[in-house]
Amino acid sequence: MKRTGLVAALAVVAAAAVVLAVVVGPWWWLAAGPLLALAATGTHDLLQRRHSVLRNYPVLGHLRFLMEAVRPEMQQYFIERDYDGRPFDRDTRSAVYERAKGTADQDPFGSELDVYEPGYEFFTHSVAPVPVPDEPPRVRLGGPGCSHPYDMSLLNVSAMSFGSLSAQAVLALNRGAKEGGFAHDTGEGGISEHHLRHGGDLVWEIGTGYFGCRTADGDFDAEEFARKAATDSVRCVSLKLSQGAKPGKGGVLPGAKVTAEIARVRDVPRGQTVISPNHHRVFSTPRELVRFIGRLRELAAGKPTGFKLCVGSRRDVLAICKAMLDEDITPDFIVVDGAEGGTGAAPVEFVDHVGTPLTEGLGIVHNALVGAGLRDRVRIGASGKVATGADIVKRLIQGADYTNAARAMMFAVGCIQSRRCHTNHCPVGVATQDPQRGRALDVEDKYQRVRRFQEATVHSAMEIMASLGVSDPAMLRPHMLRRRTSYHSVASYAELYTWLQPGQLLSPASLPEEWAGSWKTSDPDSFSA
Repeated sequence: MKRTGLVAALAVVAAAAVVLAVVVGPWWWLAAGPLLALAATGTHDLLQRRHSVLRNYPVLGHLRFLMEAVRPEMQQYFIERDYDGRPFDRDTRSAVYERAKGTADQDPFGSELDVYEPGYEFFTHSVAPVPVPDEPPRVRLGGPGCSHPYDMSLLNVSAMSFGSLSAQAVLALNRGAKEGGFAHDTGEGGISEHHLRHGGDLVWEIGTGYFGCRTADGDFDAEEFARKAATDSVRCVSLKLSQGAKPGKGGVLPGAKVTAEIARVRDVPRGQTVISPNHHRVFSTPRELVRFIGRLRELAAGKPTGFKLCVGSRRDVLAICKAMLDEDITPDFIVVDGAEGGTGAAPVEFVDHVGTPLTEGLGIVHNALVGAGLRDRVRIGASGKVATGADIVKRLIQGADYTNAARAMMFAVGCIQSRRCHTNHCPVGVATQDPQRGRALDVEDKYQRVRRFQEATVHSAMEIMASLGVSDPAMLRPHMLRRRTSYHSVASYAELYTWLQPGQLLSPASLPEEWAGSWKTSDPDSFSA
């Protein structure tokens, strides 16, 4: 291995300098001393398991930590930058890095946020807070057609595929989920041995490429799907319609990254570039989508089945609701992915300009289900830049029942956001198929960080809810979250958005104007153009 060879060569040179210092003269100690120190440092870096950067870049990796220590601005650059260039705030940094490491996340000073800046959001705490529950609640997924309900945690691992992530990252995430009692979404890349080794609960995601359950020509293979869905670790099935970071666009896995193992997992030829279509072959209308969800649930022997989407238009969501009513088939859950969601690679135009942000997307899906009288049959998950307890509570108030996190979980396993995901050169072994780079990620250390992060973040959410006077998420109300709309005005979510009443869509005469037109023009047999 190259890095081991370099450290070994450094040790040999250091040893030679020591010999010269003893045999030739003491001046050689000026070279021998530093060389010995560097050799010892390199050896330690290769053997330690805490820092993936040092395992992949012995000696040189210390420059990163040195620059972090020199000035706060350098530290901020290295650990705050987001994929799209927008910085995470201090709460996010604290929640992920400090909670994952099990260190205190208390701060001796006040907020660094400008509480008078338009867009600033805050909760209205109660004068009479309630005790924090001993155990966080769980969310039962399982509607009328489900015979094997699943109790979902308030925070879970969002969709990230093996192929995009390394084997070590998948192992760490799944073992963390197993030990912490939360779910691990496989992403659309299929179920690998690494997803199954530790027995963590899986949400098997099926994308447009039907990887892991596809025929030779790329169609859906019902027999293979049923066989794999019967696996004990598979607790739910999720059909991916679209992804927040690039809705309406399929993915590409370069042939160089399609190893023999990935080819086997995805049912694709080895070494050939794999393209996920931007649409599904098996349905093209809301009615066909709903019927396919019902078919998947039957093939999965009644396990909870739903779909994930980044909301496009309100009419599309309402068309799906009409199809549910007509067919009397409902998904057990819908995961709403916000446009702020991350990905390892996506065109900048899609990242910046396509898709509905999570707040609006949740509001549309939640209200559509409420208005159609279906909300009690369908649970809603939220994904897209969820990383703190405050994020969880906000999303629950906005209409979700539970949340999923991707980037925050990547941070927990060591991601430093070098933004090299698409190059196969991830410096910390998280997003690479290079076995030499992947070995830098120590599963035994990182799975514990995943577990600690999830546990502490959910506990933080429960503490916030308790401060609002709420002991159960079902008691949260829109008026508990407020947004500064200008430098001199504030409005609650109850005032900012229209909240439909149960079954209100079925009585068009009482509909608010912004919903009436969309409901009238939505068609269960056609998605809007």
